[in-house]
Amino acid sequence: MASPSSDVAKTIVLIGKIGNGKSATGNSVLRRKAFKSMSSSTRVTNTCEMHTTTLLENGQNLVVISVNTCDLMNQMQLPGLFDCSAEPQFIGKEIAKCINLTKDGIHAILLVASIKTRISKEDEEAGVLMLRSFFGPKITDYMIVVFTGGDDLEDDDTLDDYFGRNCPQHYKETLRVCGNRHVLFNNKIKDEPQNFEQGKQLLALVQAVVNKNGGEPYMSPRFVELKGGATSEFFYDAPAVKVNSEEEKFKLKEELHKSYEEQLKRITETVNLKLKESSDKLAQQIAEQVNARLKAEIMTLSAQVKSNDEMYKMRLELLETAHRKENEKQRQQRHQIVSIYML
Repeated sequence: MASPSSDVAKTIVLIGKIGNGKSATGNSVLRRKAFKSMSSSTRVTNTCEMHTTTLLENGQNLVVISVNTCDLMNQMQLPGLFDCSAEPQFIGKEIAKCINLTKDGIHAILLVASIKTRISKEDEEAGVLMLRSFFGPKITDYMIVVFTGGDDLEDDDTLDDYFGRNCPQHYKETLRVCGNRHVLFNNKIKDEPQNFEQGKQLLALVQAVVNKNGGEPYMSPRFVELKGGATSEFFYDAPAVKVNSEEEKFKLKEELHKSYEEQLKRITETVNLKLKESSDKLAQQIAEQVNARLKAEIMTLSAQVKSNDEMYKMRLELLETAHRKENEKQRQQRHQIVSIYML
């Protein structure tokens, strides 16, 4: 397996339900307050954001790819995917922005879940199914589950203790789909060495995902289709164009802005169409799951009713047998009494 080059920027996308701590997690990894973050159940990140950092500590690379080299990391937040209240047009536009920003593909997706603000089984299944339906089934090969709220665990408790005692079954299923890649985060840590250590653990998982996928970022055919090639190349290469005056600079900015808006509009339209297709497919899958679940429940209930009915019949037969025996016993006793008087 080829070793991934250490000077290639690695792109991480954070997704998750509102209030699960995407912003705080991004800030913990970046080791600076880049994303706006607060303790709230309302959306803090209203649009797709990207921040870049150089991961170095004492001249050493945090993610050990090669010693004394820089590892650039792009961090993006994709809001709305697990938020059932978000408008489809909003989600489509944000996914389009995400695709536009991840020009070199995605190296890892962090699914941020909270151990205290639990996402419902239906929302989580819908979110994961939507990701797989839209981006393709291999997207889960790049996913890591980040559990936030480590400060809410009881003293000396570990994540394994939580899994054994309180972890919902659908969380375990999501972990299974993601290859059991997970890490516990405490975004309230003030101690810098501790915060650095948990960030290091997460980045080690990211590197494990990169290695597992041969150093290749996720770039599905749909990514290539949506990015469209020519417009993207113009957009990303245009800053290298030489300008000789403020007027030319202004015109170039206008052209870049217009090009970006046209590209974003085109991608958004395509994304919305794909989202509609994925949503229809997802709705069908959920309906099939619900029908299968209802059918199983009906069969279980029918079996219980049948079992109860059989038990009722058995009890009735026992009572009738006992009643017959008692009647026979009384008849025999009366017969004996009559026989005595007749002697």
